[in-house]
Amino acid sequence: MEPIYTFMLIVMAVLAITGLFIGVMNDAANFLNSAIGSRVAPLKVIMAVASLGIVIGTVTSTGMMEVARSGMFDPALFSFREVMILYFAVMLANIILLDVYNTMGLPTSTTVALIFCLLGSALAVSIVVITSNESVSLAEIGRYINSTRALAIMAGILLSVILAFTCGTAVMYVSRALFSFRYHRMFARLGAVWCGASFTAILYFALFKGLRSSLGGTAFMDFVDSHLLLSLAAIWAVASVLLHFLQMFRVNILKANILAGTFSLALAFAGNDLVNFIGVPVAGYDSYMMARGTGDMTMKMGALAGDVSANVFLLLGAGLIMIVTLWTSRRALSVSKTELSLSSQNEGEERYGSSAVSRGLVRVAMNMSTAYERVVPGRLRARLARRFDKLSEEEREGGAYDLIRATVNLTTASILISIATSMKLPLSTTYVCFMVSMGSSLADRAWGRESAVYRITGVLTVVSGWFVTGFGAFTIAFIVGLALMYGGNAAIVAVAVLCGWMLVRSNRRKNRQAAVQQEERPRTTSTEDVVTECLSEVGEAMGQVTRIYDRTLIAVFKENRKVLRDMVQQSNDLFYRSRERKYAVMPMLQKLQDSEIDTGHYYVQIVDYMNEVTKSLVHITRPSFEHIDNNHEGMTREQIDDLVRIGDDVEVIFNRINVMLRNHDFADIELILELRDELFESIAEAVKQQLRRIKNRETSTRASLLYLTILNETKTMVLQARNLVKSQRYFLEHTQLRPGK
Repeated sequence: MEPIYTFMLIVMAVLAITGLFIGVMNDAANFLNSAIGSRVAPLKVIMAVASLGIVIGTVTSTGMMEVARSGMFDPALFSFREVMILYFAVMLANIILLDVYNTMGLPTSTTVALIFCLLGSALAVSIVVITSNESVSLAEIGRYINSTRALAIMAGILLSVILAFTCGTAVMYVSRALFSFRYHRMFARLGAVWCGASFTAILYFALFKGLRSSLGGTAFMDFVDSHLLLSLAAIWAVASVLLHFLQMFRVNILKANILAGTFSLALAFAGNDLVNFIGVPVAGYDSYMMARGTGDMTMKMGALAGDVSANVFLLLGAGLIMIVTLWTSRRALSVSKTELSLSSQNEGEERYGSSAVSRGLVRVAMNMSTAYERVVPGRLRARLARRFDKLSEEEREGGAYDLIRATVNLTTASILISIATSMKLPLSTTYVCFMVSMGSSLADRAWGRESAVYRITGVLTVVSGWFVTGFGAFTIAFIVGLALMYGGNAAIVAVAVLCGWMLVRSNRRKNRQAAVQQEERPRTTSTEDVVTECLSEVGEAMGQVTRIYDRTLIAVFKENRKVLRDMVQQSNDLFYRSRERKYAVMPMLQKLQDSEIDTGHYYVQIVDYMNEVTKSLVHITRPSFEHIDNNHEGMTREQIDDLVRIGDDVEVIFNRINVMLRNHDFADIELILELRDELFESIAEAVKQQLRRIKNRETSTRASLLYLTILNETKTMVLQARNLVKSQRYFLEHTQLRPGK
C-alpha cells in the first residue's frame, strides 16, 4: 500500500472528527432552540437531556448512510485510487463549507452539503476517468453519476420550506387563539389533552425517525404500521390521562413536554444524521481495507454497493465526541442565536437590515390585513385580537417566547419529519425546524411593524443560504476533485494542508469573538444597577476611545496596516456595544418609576452621546485603514506635525475626562470647556493651512481627504465627549447615589 493512501485515510479520519465538532455546532440549533428560547429549564439541564438523546441515538443506530457509498455514483466503474480521491475531495469540500456557514452564523443542512459534495466530486472524477479512456465518451456520463437523487433532494428542500412555514403558522395561530398569552387558566382545563397530542407526535417521531433503524421489523413496529390511527389514538388517550394526573400534582407538563421533544430531536439527529459526518470516511476506510487485502490498487470498487453494518463502538465514539462538543464549544449556540433573534417576542436591535423584497412583502401583508378587516365582522376581530394581546415586560417569563410556542415548534416539526420519513420524502431536519419556528413566530405576532421588515430579510437570507449550499458544495467539491485528479500526490498534500490552515484560522477567529460575547454583562433591572453599570461602562469606554484614537494616529503616520486593521476591529466592537446599549434603553425606561423620569432623561443622553463618540471614532479608523490598505500616498510632514499637536491636545482633554469619570468629581468640567474651545481653534487653523496646501498642490487628493476627515471627526468626538461628561454629572446628581453608598 502506497504511503499516500495511508495519508489520505488519516486526514479523512481527522476531518471526520472535525466534521463532528462543526456538525454539532450547526445542528445543535435543531434540538436546542425551543428549550432555550422558552427557558424551560437551566441550560445545563437542557444540555443533559439532549446528551442523553444523542447517546441513545448513536447506540441504536445500526446502519450507515448508503448514499455515501454508492448513492451518487456507481463504484463499480471507479478504481481504488479514483474512489479514494473522490472521498478525499468530499471531506475537504464539506468541512470547509460547513465551517464557513457556522462562522457566518447561518443554519444549513449537513445532508444537503454531503449530497452535493458527493455529486460535485463524483462528476469531477468521472470527467477525468472518461476523458482518459478513448473507448468512452462524455455522453455516457449518466452511467457514472446518479443525478436523479440530487434533483429529488432539491425538490424536498423547496417542499420543506413551504410546508413547514405554512404548518407552523397554522398550528401556532390555532393554539394561541385557544390559549392566548395568558394561557394558565385555559390550560388548566384543556392542557392535558393538548399536551397529550403533542406528546403523541413526539413519541411517534422518536420511534419512526429516531429508532426506526433499530426497531424496524419488530412485532411492535409492524403492529403500529398496520394500525397507525388506532395506535396513535391509544397513545393520545393514555398520555392525556397521565398528564392530567401529573397536572393535578402541580407538575408543569408543558416543561416536561418540551424536554421530551428536545430529547427526541437529539435522538433522531444522532441516530440518523450522524452518518453525514462519518459515512464518507468509513467508506474510504472500507475501500482501503479491500485494496489492502487484495494488493491490487487498480481494482474496481463495486463491493461498496453492498450493505455494510456499522461498528457500534465507532458510532458510540462519534456520539461521545458530539456530546463533548455540545458542552464545551463556545460556538455551539451561534446558529441558535440566529433563529432565536428572528423569532423573539421582544423588540430591540435586529441582526439583519431591510431589503426591497422584505419591504414589498410587508406592504403586501398590510394590504391583506386591510382587506381582512373589511370582510371579518368587527366583534369577531376584537375577540381574536384579545387572544393575541401581548404580555407586559413584567408578566413575561423571560425567554424569547413562551412555553406554548416552544411546544408548537417541537410538535409541528416532529409531525412533519415523521410524515416525511414514513413517505420517504427527503425533507431536511434543519429546514423543517427553522421554518416551523419562523411560521410560529409570524402567527404569534412576534413580527410587528417595528421588526417585520428586518426579520423577513433575515429569513430570506437564511433560506437563500440554504439554496446556495447545494451550489457551493457542488462547486467546491468539483474544483477540489479536478485539482486532486490532475495534480496527483502533490495536490493531495497541498490541498490538505490548505484546508487545515483555513480551519485553524477560522476557529481561532470565531473563538475570540465568542470570548468577547461571553464577557457581555447581563441586562440590569433596577435603577441602582443601571447607575452602577452606567458609571462602569462609560469610564471603560472612554478609556478605550483614548487608546484607540492615539494608536490610530501613530499607525497612520507610520503607515502600519496591521495596527490599523486591529484598531478598526476594536472600534467596531466598541461602537456595536454602544449601539446595543442604545437599543436597550426603551425596556429600561419602561421599568422606571414616575419619580425617576429625570434619571431616565439623563441616562438617554449619556447613551446617545456615547454612541456618537464611538461612531466618530469608527469614522476615523475605517478611512485610515482603507487609505493605507489601498497603498495611497501617506501624510506629508506638515500634516503629521499638525495632527501630532491636535492629538496631544485631544489626549489632554480625554485624560482629564477619564479622571473625572473615574473619581466622579466634576470640578474641572469648565476647564474641559476651555480646552475644547482651544482645540477647536487649532483644528480650524489646521483646516485653513490644509486648504492653502491644496491650492498650492503640495499634497495628494486622497491624503487631503483623509486629513480633513480626521480633523472633522475629532472635533465631533471631543464635542460629544464633553456633552457626555456633563450628562454624567447631572445623571449622578439626580440619582442621589454615589459609589460605595
